[in-house]
Amino acid sequence: MRLLLLAYLCSFLKAFATPDATPFPTTSSPKGLQVQMIPDALELGIHHAGINITLNGLLSPEKEAKPGQLTASADGFTFSLNQKYVESMDRHIQPLSDQGVVVTLIVITYRSPNERIRNLTIHPQADPVKGTTMAANTVTPEGRACYKALTDFIARRWSSVNATHGRVWGWIVSNEVNSHHEWHQMGLATVEEVATQYEDQVRLAWESLRHHSANARVYLSLEHNWTAKNHRDPLQACPGRTLVELFAKRARERGDFDWNLAFHPYPSNLRDPRTWLDKVTFDDSTPKVTFKNLEVLTKKLATPEMLYAGKPRRLSFTEQGFDVTQRPEALTEQATAYAYAWEKVLRLGDAVDAFHYHRHVDNAKEGGLRLGLWSNKPGTISEPDQKRPIWNLFQAADTPGWKAAAEPYLKTCGLKSWDELTPR
Repeated sequence: MRLLLLAYLCSFLKAFATPDATPFPTTSSPKGLQVQMIPDALELGIHHAGINITLNGLLSPEKEAKPGQLTASADGFTFSLNQKYVESMDRHIQPLSDQGVVVTLIVITYRSPNERIRNLTIHPQADPVKGTTMAANTVTPEGRACYKALTDFIARRWSSVNATHGRVWGWIVSNEVNSHHEWHQMGLATVEEVATQYEDQVRLAWESLRHHSANARVYLSLEHNWTAKNHRDPLQACPGRTLVELFAKRARERGDFDWNLAFHPYPSNLRDPRTWLDKVTFDDSTPKVTFKNLEVLTKKLATPEMLYAGKPRRLSFTEQGFDVTQRPEALTEQATAYAYAWEKVLRLGDAVDAFHYHRHVDNAKEGGLRLGLWSNKPGTISEPDQKRPIWNLFQAADTPGWKAAAEPYLKTCGLKSWDELTPR
């Protein structure tokens, strides 16, 4: 009887434990990277890191957990976890957070080869073949419980007061949701349907996080299309501005919460790094938001319908890079684009949490794009080969050597001074 009472008491205290009140960390700059090689990232002097975590990877194929196996529970369901994957995440997160790097997880779902995991993690209306990253199954009772259990596990392990395996401060929920045919696959859907589904998915993640941390941050994920869309069919993609407006409206109707925005301001043409040539405007009707017109976002987040507790939502740039083309001046143009982008981000001031460069190393499965600070070895997917000039420029960012490192690139983008980039 005493053991049963003790177990009940522990369960009760766990359910009503006060979330960790540690404030969101401050850093000297938003300098960040989607990290592949931890020692190299630390040598580069990053303050922020982006790391993918997959919900399908967290789950073990076995329905019943073995003795001692990690599990996650919610709503009367218990799910066995893939311990090797969990420990691999520890090895990515802890060396960075131990060095004071602010770690943000990109919480995504891929299509698992295991049928049970697919059914638990993928939206039931998703196309069975199309799409790379998927909308979560927050629809069926077991799928919804699985999502709640997994996000609670992530928060408890890496975002709580007892985060002994490394500390995570940001969650980006899903990926580039305004291109839902490819990056938030949930079947054919109107923008209203996407906003409704996504608000529910983000809210569930936020609730899990708030059980364990009072100040870690949740972000929406959008690609660079603003009033334009990345597909002719309106049931396969939607304008980012419309989606964020509908999301905000839906959140207010259900009880507003402190969501934030993770945006990907790639150049208008992903295969041309010269973002200073982008055909964009500086108002809310611009077709795309790139590094050339970032101030569109800060203005939007400062409008009354976007405020939370009287303040603008936080903004991060969490996936964007500059392609190495076949032009003779390609390496110089890539480095110039980074210098231009860094100076643009700095001029947004405290509005920006992080600027994660993408990629660390070229990836052979990225549609021919060569975005890396490093090239990849021929014949490999992403094994590092050679540092590019952008590597040295990146390292100089947020150091006394930045001005001298960046100044030679002014001529390439047609500027006499970086002060010409002051927001309009």
